[in-house]
Amino acid sequence: SVPYEELKALLAAAAVWLVDVREPSELKENGAIEGCVNVPLGELGEALQLSPREFRARYGSDLVGPSAPNTVFLCRAGRRSKEALLIAQKLGYTRARHYGGGWLDWERREQQA
Repeated sequence: SVPYEELKALLAAAAVWLVDVREPSELKENGAIEGCVNVPLGELGEALQLSPREFRARYGSDLVGPSAPNTVFLCRAGRRSKEALLIAQKLGYTRARHYGGGWLDWERREQQA
């Protein structure tokens, strides 16, 4: 799991591929972390196996390979991101992690800052 402070630093350095696995309607309704790519959990297994060109066409972002050092999944509260992590690990993303606090934790901490 990635702590808030580390995720914040990775985002500031543009050194993370942040994948939000919530449904698009959740992002529209509740907000999202700037710079994340939205790949709903139900699509993740297939999405990570797309060609880079197909991934970009479908999700509007570059596909990062399994060996990338900072792939992080997040969701609303940590349950779906943990599932996403397991899916990704089975596909070779052995260095991937998840942000266990999810959007709820991020939003709360950002409001306090």
